[in-house]
Amino acid sequence: MKRILVILTGGRPMGNTRQLAEAFCKGARDAGHEVKLISLMQYQVNGCLGCNACRFGKPCVQKDDFDQVAALVAQADLIAFASPLYFWTISARMKALIERFYSLAKEDADPPLGRYEAYPPKECVLLMTSADDYFWTFEQAVSYYRFALINYIGMHDRGMLLAGGCGATDGKPGIDKTGHLERAYDFGFRIE
Repeated sequence: MKRILVILTGGRPMGNTRQLAEAFCKGARDAGHEVKLISLMQYQVNGCLGCNACRFGKPCVQKDDFDQVAALVAQADLIAFASPLYFWTISARMKALIERFYSLAKEDADPPLGRYEAYPPKECVLLMTSADDYFWTFEQAVSYYRFALINYIGMHDRGMLLAGGCGATDGKPGIDKTGHLERAYDFGFRIE
């Protein structure tokens, strides 16, 4: 059994991304995993200021909700990053959270892959939705996910579900008219 934390962004309470994340959660729960879903819409997490206070043993100078989210991240074995596609990449709220992971790094005398720090070992998945469904729709988001979370932070990639063609951005969610919810359930259920 894994402890899975699903971190959701997106402004619509029952929008496409929320429905995708819920389907993933149901599959993972049905497979016996412990699953917690949070929405970053309920937390104030600012982007990193690059002040480096955290690198000198001091607490972050920002007084926001990052520590609450970081405590949940620390307890998780696997983190599912669930974001709608905003301007061809992950949402700004999600990126702000990932930037703040900087404060979770520890000094590493023998860093892998050219990194100079070590992050807590975690597994991760990417869940994304989009109105568009071109061959390049998720290119920037996938690039960021792979570079920042997999290559730099060193999380172990367990896969991606890129759900394009979910309906117009100015209309009602249309993910239920695709096969993405069933794929999300299966993805969650297959997590080992």
